[in-house]
Amino acid sequence: MLVDIGKSIRQRRKQLKITQPYLAELAEISVNTIYKIERNEANPTLTVINKIAEVLGLELKLEVKKTD
Repeated sequence: MLVDIGKSIRQRRKQLKITQPYLAELAEISVNTIYKIERNEANPTLTVINKIAEVLGLELKLEVKKTD
């Protein structure tokens, strides 16, 4: 799941032509955090993910996994 989050963030950031430093500034988090999330090297909190999602216009969804 985190792989998808990092990939989604990078794709949307590039689509909007926002640099990592600018995204970090807008979301009020460190550039290093953005870098690590996009490369799946971080375990970000929901608060951090939500800040990034708000800046990028992304929606967070929580789904229950089926155990059939």
